[in-house]
Amino acid sequence: MESRGAAASPSPVDAGQLLDRRFGRDEIAVVRHEVNGRLTGAGLVGDRLHGFVLAVNEVITNVVLHAGGQGRVVLWLAGDSAWCTVTDSGPGIPARFLRPPEVPEAFEIGGRGIWLAHQLCDEVTVATGPIGTTIGLRIALPHRTSPA
Repeated sequence: MESRGAAASPSPVDAGQLLDRRFGRDEIAVVRHEVNGRLTGAGLVGDRLHGFVLAVNEVITNVVLHAGGQGRVVLWLAGDSAWCTVTDSGPGIPARFLRPPEVPEAFEIGGRGIWLAHQLCDEVTVATGPIGTTIGLRIALPHRTSPA
């Protein structure tokens, strides 16, 4: 299995798991709303919240369109970050798509999902091979100040 990205994220079992569910074509909007609600409850707000939810939406849409139509999304908190993995059992991402994404051409059809994830997240990891792909997304949570 080919892997790109930084060090492995903490396990959701060892952290504050917020969501663990399977999804298919008919659940894309539901998953997007669940992720939004869980992260709002965790204190992520504004553009950072909306950007991260958009990144998750792009990745789960890719699963539905290009990797067999079904996948699993896991969302959790660890340390000062929210983490999300999206896993499928598709054929893997072709090597030509694994290089760091460049800005898509204006009239190019497709090719924006992973590029957007890289723009909107603090970290994006990819592990892919012939038995499936896992995309990892991370975003830092706002620092909370304790009452004086």
